[in-house]
Amino acid sequence: MEKKFYLTTAIYYVNALPHLGHALEKVQADTLARYHRFLGEDVFFLTGTDENSLKNVQAARKEGIPVQKLVDRNSEKFHQLKGILNLSFDDFIRTTEKRHVKGVQKLWQACQKDIYKKTYRGLYCVGCEEFYKESELYNGLCPEHQTKPVLVEEENYFFRLSKYQSQLKDLIEKDKLRIIPQVRKNEVLSFINSGLEDICISRSAERAGNWGVDVSGDDSQKIWVWFDALSNYLNALGYAENSKKFKKYWPADLHIIGKGILRFHAVYWPALLLSASLLLPKEIFIHGYITSNGQKMSKSLGNVVDPFELVKKYGTDAVRYFLLREIPSTEDGDFTEAKFIERYNGDLAGGLGNLVARVITLAQKFKVKNFKESSADFSPPQNSLEEFDFGSYLRAVWGFIGVCDKYIEDNRLWEGNKNQGIESLLYAIAKIAELLKPFLPETSEKIIKQLKTKKSEPLFPRFK
Repeated sequence: MEKKFYLTTAIYYVNALPHLGHALEKVQADTLARYHRFLGEDVFFLTGTDENSLKNVQAARKEGIPVQKLVDRNSEKFHQLKGILNLSFDDFIRTTEKRHVKGVQKLWQACQKDIYKKTYRGLYCVGCEEFYKESELYNGLCPEHQTKPVLVEEENYFFRLSKYQSQLKDLIEKDKLRIIPQVRKNEVLSFINSGLEDICISRSAERAGNWGVDVSGDDSQKIWVWFDALSNYLNALGYAENSKKFKKYWPADLHIIGKGILRFHAVYWPALLLSASLLLPKEIFIHGYITSNGQKMSKSLGNVVDPFELVKKYGTDAVRYFLLREIPSTEDGDFTEAKFIERYNGDLAGGLGNLVARVITLAQKFKVKNFKESSADFSPPQNSLEEFDFGSYLRAVWGFIGVCDKYIEDNRLWEGNKNQGIESLLYAIAKIAELLKPFLPETSEKIIKQLKTKKSEPLFPRFK
């Protein structure tokens, strides 16, 4: 039987349009999905949109349009990233879909033994959709959004998170739930060791703007958006009806998320799964943020970069390459257009593009058709993708490109009578195309086509 590999991205709030930060996570996930397919695994790759947030209600009110109209429009824009970024996801779930709502309510029932109702008073950040303790705020502001939380007092349902403290600690310490990188694992364990308190998992229908998933048997309450959203990973597989797909692919092999939602995925989510007697995901990989000129890129700060415009100007694979090569996979990385152009001209036009053009031109000039496997065969570090180190993998490939360029110069292949060297380079180009398939799928196909036709066409026209 084929080994299965189920990976997910976070699902994104649709109160605003997608930005380059969303593109980063999707491209990372897509690269891993393509890599695992290349290994012969049965891959299921899920993404989607989070539509039951109070943020969406507020955004719709601001525009003076129905909430459904806003989420339909913005969800479609997120789905369109599939085309512009050449994503290969297998499913796109929206949390307003019936299959999702049924699954949320089933999970609520499965956790019933750990759910109770009480009156609560606390500070709520709408941006995070979470209550904060005073001690968790920075100068009275939400640490993630730098906004002042609102004081909320109402009767809600709670989940006994405290009950699972020691079990969660044990699972994470022993890597039964593996959290990457280590600094994020330490962060989660520090939070657990500080003492877990029960969490509020509903809000009044009135405060929710009457938008969201009803608590079963209590339509005065809406299910908390995070309880609702996290269950998408189950619901896209048909959890509600315990489908064959669910039995085949669950548990998730990998959740890919941003650092701002670590607590929800590494503490709350596994606790809910334990309560519902469901298997836990195997790994959670946490990436950093893209900053824009040194400042966190976010809709609220208004400094977002539009991935649609970037792709329109420079092409899909150029954007994919920048995100995977320039942005450290587990840390924050900065975007400026100057950096983008420098990376584009240096690595893509002047590196890969130039090498392929030189080799194809030489093969055409001296009528060399055959490939010859070189004794200096090359493979990037085997564990780089297993450890989500996209940059190391690409640096190794570009190092090999440099070796090929040096070989042409050292052996003066343009002088003729050196067909054996050109045959070796054709093999090297084919190898590079194969290695880049998960990262730059369009470019890989173009290289393979040029190897067949021996007609050189620019892969990446230079930008000034």
